Amino acid sequence: MKSKVASKVIAVSMAAAMIVSMAGCGSSKKKVEATKIDVTFDQIEVGKDYTDIKADLKFLTHKTDVVDTKFKEYVEEFQKLYPNVNIEYEGITDYANDVTTRLSTGDWGDICMIPTTVDKDELSNYFTDFGSYKTLSEQYNYLDNFKYGDQTFGIPSMANVQGIVYNKAVFEKAGVTEIPKTPDEFIAALQKIKDNTDSIPLYTNFAADWTMCAWDAYIDGNATGDPAYSHEGRTKGLNPFSDNGDETGPYAVYNTLYTAVKDGLTEEDPTTTDWEGSKGRMNNGEIGCMVLGSWAIPQIQSAGENSDDIAYMPFPITVNGKQYAAAGPDYCYGINVNSSEDNQIAAMCYVKWLVEKSGYAESEGGISVDKDAQLPEALSSFADVELIINDPAPEGEETLANDINNNSELGVNVSGYIPKEIVENAITPDGLTMDEMVQEWNEKWTAAQEEAGVTPQKYDYESK
Repeated sequence: MKSKVASKVIAVSMAAAMIVSMAGCGSSKKKVEATKIDVTFDQIEVGKDYTDIKADLKFLTHKTDVVDTKFKEYVEEFQKLYPNVNIEYEGITDYANDVTTRLSTGDWGDICMIPTTVDKDELSNYFTDFGSYKTLSEQYNYLDNFKYGDQTFGIPSMANVQGIVYNKAVFEKAGVTEIPKTPDEFIAALQKIKDNTDSIPLYTNFAADWTMCAWDAYIDGNATGDPAYSHEGRTKGLNPFSDNGDETGPYAVYNTLYTAVKDGLTEEDPTTTDWEGSKGRMNNGEIGCMVLGSWAIPQIQSAGENSDDIAYMPFPITVNGKQYAAAGPDYCYGINVNSSEDNQIAAMCYVKWLVEKSGYAESEGGISVDKDAQLPEALSSFADVELIINDPAPEGEETLANDINNNSELGVNVSGYIPKEIVENAITPDGLTMDEMVQEWNEKWTAAQEEAGVTPQKYDYESK
């Protein structure tokens, strides 16, 4: 029983992926040609190198709300160092789909936030090489998303820590005195909010579509404590969605959502949720919590007069007595390999300024990719939580995870297919049970593994 909403998203994602896959053939008909540059990210010292360079840059961004405010201020500050570089931001609402389509033309601008629809083995068709992964990894974290071989094609704008945004006043009013550390404790806390307050315990933001993808981000290191799990356990493991019986692993994450919806601990009608409105409603106490990356903290804090009530907790899973939090890159900056040499160099200077000088990561609730950066105050509750960064795929297997994910049509970290199917079935009286959905996911995943030449093996992350 495949949900109509999930099916539609998968179809859109597959269509977008096909556009990118075909772009290599289609680009030969364009008059836009790649321009290779010798400059690498590590070679540039911001404010000292290339300060006389002249360029007019177009920057495609998903952050439509700050194009005329924060980003305008960034440009003004950058131009104090690089006065001959002009930067025009273009905010795009349906970002991933629109930019995926535009990439195939080669003529889309100079800098963008790389959509996840681009396969790793095609990165060099579209983006400038920032330099050696080995070299850049000495100074920066979270470079794996757009690494291919030893080449680095994307620099993260920041890293998100994966947890739950919550309203402290709502939890206190409900009588929840300690932050829950297991799925059972979390469901019990939501039940207290339902019983003792007028607030919606957990708001899914189902109708926004993209927000459901957040749940996928917790199923690897966050739920296992194992940085190798993403590749060795999920990508190559046997039946990775099955119940381990101990409230850990991918099942524990997805079953938390299923139980909350099934028990009536979410909004009454998920199809009518409102993302923009939810931020103000959480700020004023109408909503208890939402499962979103740390990037959401400042948005919800600034959506009303109760910023001090908004806090961030680790996702409620404990592995062998310890909590973990997945830390991974947000959108990554990519530079158009078809831009002129001067534009690529100027773009690289601006990206480096954004990463090292702008303060963007801290202001957006994330953490800097600089290895020496400290956790911001908003993440103080994570002091005793170990941050997990997924290990990169070994050489020769860089595209394996994408291949299996695409062929399975489960869209993990791409379409939100699984979380959306969970919600739809949980609110339907005769919907699939959690066990029935798990069986479906495992069957699709196994078939995709076999198609990719992988013989799945049982993987025990708790013994690692």
